[in-house]
Amino acid sequence: MGEVADSNSLMMEIESLGARLQKARASIGRVIFGQEEVVDQVLITLLSGGHVLLVGVPGLGKTKLVQTLGTVMGLDERRVQFTPDLMPADILGSEVLEEGADGKRAFRFLPGPVFCQLLMADEINRASPRTQSALLQAMQEHKVAIGGQVMALPEPFHVLATQNPIEQEGTYPLPEAQLDRFLLEVEVDYPSEEAERAMLLATTGASEARATPAMTAQELIAAQQLIRRIPVGEQVVDAIMKLVRGARPSADGLPSVRENLAWGPGPRAAQALMLATRARAVLDGRLSPSLDDVLALAAPVLRHRMALSFAARADGVKLADVIAELKASLG
Repeated sequence: MGEVADSNSLMMEIESLGARLQKARASIGRVIFGQEEVVDQVLITLLSGGHVLLVGVPGLGKTKLVQTLGTVMGLDERRVQFTPDLMPADILGSEVLEEGADGKRAFRFLPGPVFCQLLMADEINRASPRTQSALLQAMQEHKVAIGGQVMALPEPFHVLATQNPIEQEGTYPLPEAQLDRFLLEVEVDYPSEEAERAMLLATTGASEARATPAMTAQELIAAQQLIRRIPVGEQVVDAIMKLVRGARPSADGLPSVRENLAWGPGPRAAQALMLATRARAVLDGRLSPSLDDVLALAAPVLRHRMALSFAARADGVKLADVIAELKASLG
């Protein structure tokens, strides 16, 4: 009887969370037009407790999406515009020497914008690698070390970074270690004609629609804990393992992987897929993930954790084609 009661309780919690997420989706949809898949993948990242990298050319609403999410999810939001002259202290904070009324001098720490719940790292690949790496410890451990002291960041803590395509001038590729810290890499494309028309009419009138709060920070933390309790079938676990391990170049792997990849994803990719498939199921109103969730999230989880060899790039091979073959192998 206890197991049945626990199962029913879990089911009710999942259904309740699903209802709140639909409310959040609707609120975001009043401000962001024609990017439903992008919005869903960002919500999946937040529910999984991870960070997301939004990749796309300027002007597609990436910054607006992050600002809207801060409002809808009830998170304290900060924004950092990454530039070539940005320093690590501009993100983490710094110590200043102050003189008190009694004439004594002491150091006081001034917290940087990283001390928030939702940090928007705008155009992250415009800063130097030294500054990009300042986020590494914060993203992985949710704490920073400054002046010999370790300080915890607020909970929940999420980094939503935007990135312009590497081909554009004035950009630096992100270090592989930092890329691996992002749960998903989400590609933001141009909106459809219908969505762009709706956006045009909605944003050039006398007033604009505004997002309204749908959740609180504490509710998001509870949702993240709930996601980890959702059962995952053996078939889905096997598919995740096969996909991630198959994406590593090895003698017994797929020819396209063995011949075209310089390196593949580590165990963090499997962890990301396991959490993200659960979150996608809840967002879709289901009680457990399926093989379709694994296939849908394969590209966002894998593409920033794999690298083509020099020869493959010279031959015009695309990562998307390699990932498509990996997905087909799950068939």
